[in-house]
Amino acid sequence: MNYAETVSYLFNQLPMFSKIGEAAYKKDLTNTIALCEALGNPHKKFKSIHIAGTNGKGSTSHMLAAIMQAAGFKTGLYTSPHLYDFRERIKINGVCCEEEFVINFTQRIQHQIETIAPSFFEITVAMAFDYFAANEVDIAIIETGLGGRLDSTNIILPELSVITNIGMDHMNLLGNTITAIAGEKAGIIKPLVPVVIGESNAETFPVFMAASISSPISFAEDNRYISDWLYQQPLLNVTVVDKNKNEYQHYSLELTGFYQTKNLLTVLEACSVLQQLGWNIQPHHIKEGLSNVKKLTGLHGRWEIIQTNPTLVLDVGHNIDGIKAILTQLDLSNFKQLHWVMGMVKDKDIQAVLQLLPSTAKYYFTKASIPRALDEQELLKQAQELGLTGSSFSDVNSAIKAAKENADFNDLILVCGSVFVIAEVNQNQD
Repeated sequence: MNYAETVSYLFNQLPMFSKIGEAAYKKDLTNTIALCEALGNPHKKFKSIHIAGTNGKGSTSHMLAAIMQAAGFKTGLYTSPHLYDFRERIKINGVCCEEEFVINFTQRIQHQIETIAPSFFEITVAMAFDYFAANEVDIAIIETGLGGRLDSTNIILPELSVITNIGMDHMNLLGNTITAIAGEKAGIIKPLVPVVIGESNAETFPVFMAASISSPISFAEDNRYISDWLYQQPLLNVTVVDKNKNEYQHYSLELTGFYQTKNLLTVLEACSVLQQLGWNIQPHHIKEGLSNVKKLTGLHGRWEIIQTNPTLVLDVGHNIDGIKAILTQLDLSNFKQLHWVMGMVKDKDIQAVLQLLPSTAKYYFTKASIPRALDEQELLKQAQELGLTGSSFSDVNSAIKAAKENADFNDLILVCGSVFVIAEVNQNQD
């Protein structure tokens, strides 16, 4: 098989959560353990940082990877899902793994695929671990796929665990309460391994404390706060106060969404813990990494402006908290009329998301080309029942075309609601 055939085989022959949802979710680690044993347990051959959370874990993972790269470490990065190319999931120093590696790895474990019958995600996790071990990375940033306790990535013993926040998402798999979901995310906490919590509240705090009874735990919000910020294209300039030292530090973020300020506090606390563990991360490394996250890691889809006049923004926000963060960003943005291009998947809390949306926007409902996608006409119907007005389109680029035809020079076109919708946006907008 060539690369295209190999990727097609992985996508079409293995149960894939992004396509079919719950049926592809394996609720134990047996398959991942078996795959990694067949590969010689590569996950035990490199150091790692494990990151979970409802929102922000992708941005946090990329921020930390950029900082580690700036500090001179050979840095692996495993994230999901990908936007444009499968290999985006597995990178070293911002460079995707080679097509030949994907081909050879798939051929090498053909027997295990046939005998173990793993999911798509289980295969990609094992592939990433094998790649990082073979290339002898200094550190690998490993993002969970879904949850934590039963996530395929949760066979590693990391240097540090990070939980960004807890929100209502994937309730059909993780539980119907914040405490239940927090319990699943807290499953990445390991005895004696430090853990950083990005955000907590009265419901999640006791869950984290109970899970970390034998692990050093720190809460990002306890040690720093944002005192000021200013968007100066193309960077978000943020002032952070260290509560313990009463010191002010200034950071310029290449990820400019205002919600990144919360991720920034998490990342800074993680860096502080890593420094205590002996990692040589200097203040200038942190600043260099944060101001070059996209350049160093290739991150896309986080309040990403791909066109101006009218402004066209892509954001992978897709659940209740993600949409709330986008709404905050919109409140801070200058535009005349908002044109909202949206597609969602069936297993999200559609009604709860739609109820958050502003009635003043013009909507263009669409869908991604995956079985999990909610039909655009059904999405339009549900939106209309809540007083939202708009039209439906069979694909995202048709929706964007219509929005641009209706938009004035000073308008803003926002595309969000599903990672898979963002993945299908034509980047070469004319």
